[in-house]
Amino acid sequence: MDQQPLSFQDAFNEFVRGNVPDILIWPFVVNLLLTGLLCYLLGLIYVHFGRSLSNRATLARNFMAVGMTTMLIITIVKSSLALSLGLVGALSIVRFRTAIKEPEELAYLFLTISIGLGLGAGQQLVTALGFAAIVAVVCLKGLVGASADQSNLYLVVGSKGPKKARLEQLTSTLQAHCASLSLKRFDDSPESVEAAYHVVFNDYLQLESAKDALQALGESVSVSFIDNEGIT
Repeated sequence: MDQQPLSFQDAFNEFVRGNVPDILIWPFVVNLLLTGLLCYLLGLIYVHFGRSLSNRATLARNFMAVGMTTMLIITIVKSSLALSLGLVGALSIVRFRTAIKEPEELAYLFLTISIGLGLGAGQQLVTALGFAAIVAVVCLKGLVGASADQSNLYLVVGSKGPKKARLEQLTSTLQAHCASLSLKRFDDSPESVEAAYHVVFNDYLQLESAKDALQALGESVSVSFIDNEGIT
């Protein structure tokens, strides 16, 4: 007796309820270790060539966990529509409370997630080649940029309270006491303002005069000088 063909609805339900195939252990372990290795190397590159003002070593320590977790999730859900839909529902309730203040941090986090996605999908060669190409570009740009920089000195100015200083005041005051000035980050809120500048001083007297001039803008003004090469 001939078997009746399944309707579209029955076929779809059968596909959704389909059993998840077994995951081969050794290929999974190899991909997991490779993910950890690539994310570890990415962390070293970020610490060495990164230019963000945050503590780069602290962020880099999270790359392995983020990449390996992404790889684990993709390995589990890639062959099951039901699990994929469940993942979408689970992620819809996740909220990230920590703001990414600098685009460079976001770029490295995206690359970390991409490593996990590629190896979780079993695309070892493509992932390795893409990682090598991106790292080569980052290293080349970092080497060229390092030779072009005159100084790695960054100045972070903050002001709080109802009489907080304005960005125009901070910038014009600095311009009068340094050889070169470039605004790198600016955060403003009703309670406070914070600006980060890349600065070049001809001597320590200019640095001291700039500090005194900024602090003269108000008692709430705080000044921090940071050597970017030393932030690890």
